[in-house]
Amino acid sequence: MSDNQLANKSQAWSALFSEPMSDLVKRYTASVGFDQRLWRADITGSLAHAEMLAAQGILSAEDHAAIQRGLGEIAAEIEAGQFEWKLDLEDVHLNIEARLTERVGIAGKRLHTGRSRNDQVATDVRLWLRGEIDEIGGLLSQLQRVMVEQADRHADVILPGFTHLQVAQPVSFGHHMLAYVEMFARDAERMLDTRKRVNRLPLGAAALAGTSYPLDRERVATTLGMEGVCQNSLDAVSDRDFAIEFSSAAALVMLHVSRLSEELILWMSQNFGFIALPDAFCTGSSIMPQKKNPDVPELARGKTGRVVGHLVGLVTLMKGQPLAYNKDNQEDKEPLFDTVDTLKDTLRIFADMLAGLTVKPEAMRAAALKGHATATDLADYLVKKGLPFRDAHEVVAHAVKTATQQGVDLAALTLEQLKTFDARIEADVFDVLSLEGSLNARNVLGGTAPAQVRTQVARHRARLA
Repeated sequence: MSDNQLANKSQAWSALFSEPMSDLVKRYTASVGFDQRLWRADITGSLAHAEMLAAQGILSAEDHAAIQRGLGEIAAEIEAGQFEWKLDLEDVHLNIEARLTERVGIAGKRLHTGRSRNDQVATDVRLWLRGEIDEIGGLLSQLQRVMVEQADRHADVILPGFTHLQVAQPVSFGHHMLAYVEMFARDAERMLDTRKRVNRLPLGAAALAGTSYPLDRERVATTLGMEGVCQNSLDAVSDRDFAIEFSSAAALVMLHVSRLSEELILWMSQNFGFIALPDAFCTGSSIMPQKKNPDVPELARGKTGRVVGHLVGLVTLMKGQPLAYNKDNQEDKEPLFDTVDTLKDTLRIFADMLAGLTVKPEAMRAAALKGHATATDLADYLVKKGLPFRDAHEVVAHAVKTATQQGVDLAALTLEQLKTFDARIEADVFDVLSLEGSLNARNVLGGTAPAQVRTQVARHRARLA
């Protein structure tokens, strides 16, 4: 055997080539450094494929038993950290197949009957991602549960609600927390819906055209707990829509985390002073001893750009590819893996951080009193007295202007002063102008009244149980 033949012996296509792959190209094209995390999915898919081959009479019972034994031993090696991953073998699939052949001989070579690495890798990624989606769903539920408990504890705490970052109307802090629960609930729904399209079987499509072997693809899908079989072999091996769809759903989760992060950062600043984050989730300054920096929310806000970038990268990766499989698709894994890792870490840390959140009701209340937050309530009061809303709006604007000039809240104006704006104003107006009155008045489905917050808390608790 020549030197070139020896150098190429490890490659699955070695017989065709007359010179070995350069070390630079090996490093450039190899994926085993990052795709080895697919090993469990690879073994699971191979076991299901071997079982089907045996059931179809394509693989002998003896070979099937040897493959099962060998793959079990390889799994134990990997779990124990004793498996040697070889760059020469390029990826997780060839590494496992080569080790299987070392262990069980020719039976290992028969495992690849009726499949290609093209449909194999597509299957592995789907199996792996399915499991990750299930874990992410659990993490989203845990984060929601933490926020629901915060909402329940602070249903009566008054927070200034903002539009344009200007004080608009008073809201319950619990109501504000539940707004994010709604966002994360939609995220969980999107993940479940995405899972349906992830959970389809490409295996059996082979390289691109299917195979001449009498495979039972539906049997493999059932064995693997998949919801269906990819119906077109060309699409089966080249489709990465499922990865893009997942990345889109993940980007939305991080977008919601980032919005929450921005509020936590603002609320923690001395200019607001609404909350305190646990020390374990903050850092100090190397030069300013008084500083307590909200590093976790800031970093999550930054990591959102990273996840969104991965989504754009995957879309760009696929936009110019002709059918069917192309080597470009090797570049789908690192952004997908990093998106999963970033999302899971973020959800875990936010659940822990928010569980220890300290709320400062006095600071929130004082801020709510600064911006004439009950002005709309006064307008509604006048409407109920018979004044058209547009006219009531104008009357209240004059009242706000006077209160602002005097440096007081609307509720601090005397009844005599308020009557100068409209004679229909009576002593009962002060019930309307109080922060508590404003909150309690919004006792409508989806409203901020504490009673409504507690109703929503009960609904979410039942949903997340």
